[in-house]
Amino acid sequence: MASKSQKTVDFESAMAELEQIVADMEAGKLSLEDSLAAYKRGAELLSFCRGRLEDAQQQVSVLENGVLKDFPATGETGQAAPTKPLVLSGVEGSGQG
Repeated sequence: MASKSQKTVDFESAMAELEQIVADMEAGKLSLEDSLAAYKRGAELLSFCRGRLEDAQQQVSVLENGVLKDFPATGETGQAAPTKPLVLSGVEGSGQG
């Protein structure tokens, strides 16, 4: 199992593999040995995904400190909401509500 997918190409494929591992473990489809291997692979994938998210957050910070810093958040000329520039960690929701 672990040898088949040791090479992770991108964040999305890592997340998909991690979700499949979790589903298999929750369904009880794996033997004890396979569960241990899956847990180890899942930990590797989790570490990879966290690293990619941290990289993305750093890139957003660079943009906020440069290009996007001068862009008004609400269309007003100054003291608009500077606390909500761009959030990557809550991508699931639409932001309405």
